[in-house]
This record gives sequence, structure tokens and C-alpha cells, in this order.
Amino acid sequence: MKRLQVAPGMAGPVGPYSQAVISGHLVFTAGQIPALGDSDQQPETFEEQVRQTLRNLEAILIEAGSDFDHVVKVNGYLTDPAHLEPFNRVYAEVLGHAPPARTTVCVALWGVALEIDCVAELIKEPRP
Repeated sequence: MKRLQVAPGMAGPVGPYSQAVISGHLVFTAGQIPALGDSDQQPETFEEQVRQTLRNLEAILIEAGSDFDHVVKVNGYLTDPAHLEPFNRVYAEVLGHAPPARTTVCVALWGVALEIDCVAELIKEPRP
């Protein structure tokens, strides 16, 4: 089992967890939020927050040795049921070509409007 603590250019975990864990031929990511780089700033609009969260998730997948084409399961966490339509719109732009299995729920989060995690197939060894 390998653990990815922090992908380059991204904020580190806010608690005792890894950004991704590689086990066998699968990559399991921690939930990602719309943080811009290694700051606590976020885009203003919800749609841009979704795009930024997916960019952050993609960066971790690439660092771990996978990509969006190999995602098999996504979990989306939204704080407002009214955000489901714009979430689906942006999600379809990025992952709609071969959509993985997905669960999306409405929950309370800490200072963010959404969080996304995923499971993907490993396609190459992670970067050292």
C-alpha cells in the first residue's frame, strides 16, 4: 500500500489522513474541496467551485498514477439541494463521456459548498 500525502501545489490535509491511498490496482482519494492551490481561497460561483474541486481531484489522481478516464466511483457531497443541477452540468462536462458510478448526497460541510472523492484504477506507478 502506498500513500500520497500532498500533491504538488496543493494544500495539505487538514487532519491526519492521506490525499490518496493506492491499494492493489486502485486509487482511493480523500475528499477534495474547491481550494485554489495551497491557499484557503475558493472561486466565487458554485459552478467554478465544482470545476476547481474537479481540477484538484484530477491533480491528485495524476500524482497517484491515474486519471479521470479510469475513475470507477465518485462520491459527491453538496450542502444545498439546489446545487444539484449546476453540479450535474459541470460534472457532465468533465466526466460525462463515460460516467462512473456515483453517489451524491446533501450534507453539512465546514466552510465549503461541496466535496468530491473517488476511486480509480491505477494505470501507472505514482510519481516518486
